[in-house]
Amino acid sequence: MGLDISKRDGITIAVLNGDIDGKTAPGIQEQVLPLATEDCKLILDMGQVEYMSSAGLRMLLSVRRQVPASGRVILVGLSEAIKDTMAITGFIDFFTSCETLNEGIAALK
Repeated sequence: MGLDISKRDGITIAVLNGDIDGKTAPGIQEQVLPLATEDCKLILDMGQVEYMSSAGLRMLLSVRRQVPASGRVILVGLSEAIKDTMAITGFIDFFTSCETLNEGIAALK
């Protein structure tokens, strides 16, 4: 599992690649939670994530709960399988999601 964090126009972009499971989710959460600050604009680019277990769902929910009301978090590039899992479990309702990184950036401006 890899995680690359960058900034663009005041927006923090965390690009995740690889599977998110019980082994990798805690490390990702440890790196992403500090990004969930007051007035944050955070994009989690999941275009390179092929598999996400329930540990990944819990990690996403922890990040969402950490973001103050003044902040925003957007998921981009969700695969159909992950989108379906999030829809079935109701997790998709907690997030704004966009197809592409550019759409996510535009949604935060």
